[in-house]
Amino acid sequence: MSDNIDNQLAQIRSQIDHIDDQILILLNERMKLVQQVGEIKRQSNAMIYRPEREKAIIDRLSAQNRGLLTKKGIEAVFMEIFAISRNLELPEAVAYLGPEGSFTHQAAESRFGALSEYHSLPNIKAVFDSVDAGRARFGVVPIENNQEGTVRETINLLNEKDVQIVAEIYMPIHFTLASKEDKISRINKIYSKDIAFRQCKNFLDEYFGDRIRRREVEIIEVNSTSKAVEIASLEEHSAAICSQIAAKLYRVPILYDNIEDSTNNRTRFVVIAKKCENNSSGYDKTTIIVKLNDQPGSLADFLDEFRKAKINLSKIESIPAKEADKFKSLFLIDFCEHRQHPSVSTILEKFRENIKWVGSYPQYE
Repeated sequence: MSDNIDNQLAQIRSQIDHIDDQILILLNERMKLVQQVGEIKRQSNAMIYRPEREKAIIDRLSAQNRGLLTKKGIEAVFMEIFAISRNLELPEAVAYLGPEGSFTHQAAESRFGALSEYHSLPNIKAVFDSVDAGRARFGVVPIENNQEGTVRETINLLNEKDVQIVAEIYMPIHFTLASKEDKISRINKIYSKDIAFRQCKNFLDEYFGDRIRRREVEIIEVNSTSKAVEIASLEEHSAAICSQIAAKLYRVPILYDNIEDSTNNRTRFVVIAKKCENNSSGYDKTTIIVKLNDQPGSLADFLDEFRKAKINLSKIESIPAKEADKFKSLFLIDFCEHRQHPSVSTILEKFRENIKWVGSYPQYE
């Protein structure tokens, strides 16, 4: 019986090996074509990263898929192929809000792959400055979380800097409790960032509540979840609330996974670049910043242009205009269409003195 099972497995594994051999041959053929594309793009100084093209490939493959792979599975496989291809075409640096192992690092790797050249920077402004100065071709920063709201620094810098949004990434935020102690009874210090403690309050109350109230367990805030797990990797009787990638990076075992209060906790990240415009993918989002005249009805009249054009506004948020000591506001607006769409072009032209175009990019699904 055992010999029969072993023979069956050997036959199946042989078939898998044969398929893997074919995949390798086809991938190498694809990379030769990618090299040719890279040479053409270098001659014309064209941008290597084309999110609308990548979306079109994934949509096409998903539509013709009749097998066991889901669309998310297809996307995961081909995003890594795209990342390897981009590095073959022309390696380009990617700056992100660090430190290494942060959720932004995780978001950047999900889009640009594990082989890209990454620059971990200490704050959001440093990422914008790096892209604006040309030290990095792309930057990845958080812009909003569906539990905590908007990241004001990112929005303010989108207004101040001459960079554009070229892509967005929606990522579920999952926290882990990581420690080198094998029992939580041996933990007397827990390190993390303030926002992580807030978003894991129920877990802390359930597993550590009495000991925290008796001051047997100390809650210690640090500037990042990555710093928290770095400390936990060195200090006995300590633990960190952090991301999976950070725990793995510092080789700290995960005691509990998915400890966040909300299972719907997601952060939206944006990829920024300088002097960059995507072509329409057919399913796009545009971000603009608007400064309107300070008179009754100016905002209502502006928004009514989108209603009449049947363009859906997905976000509108006021931000300080920072004009001397005045209390003036600008408006950041996201809407579901590309700037090349005829109705959008008409609105942008009509209000060209009032609008800063921040980017048109494929909507994340």
